[in-house]
Amino acid sequence: MQDNEDLRRLLWYLLGATRGGEMRARLIQALRVQPGNMNQLAKRLGVEYRTIQHHIEVLKKNSLVSSAGEHYGLTYLLTPWMVAHIDIFDDLCRKLRFKLD
Repeated sequence: MQDNEDLRRLLWYLLGATRGGEMRARLIQALRVQPGNMNQLAKRLGVEYRTIQHHIEVLKKNSLVSSAGEHYGLTYLLTPWMVAHIDIFDDLCRKLRFKLD
């Protein structure tokens, strides 16, 4: 397992120590499976658009998610940094007992 202590600490904070951590984990998992725009992600996860909007902003601010395209076609995807260390995400989700499937 390739480790990155900065990412591990960041994910512990964003997923385990703050409200909305499980929703952010579900969002990361959804983007891992397939990038999408906010409407698509809201539909796939069965939550309101505003919920996705909030959590996407938190993940973007922390360099875990990036975007491509413009306006309504804006598509969100995991950053290369997150993809390179996805095993840390998997490990923390197991420890936090998140059910992401």
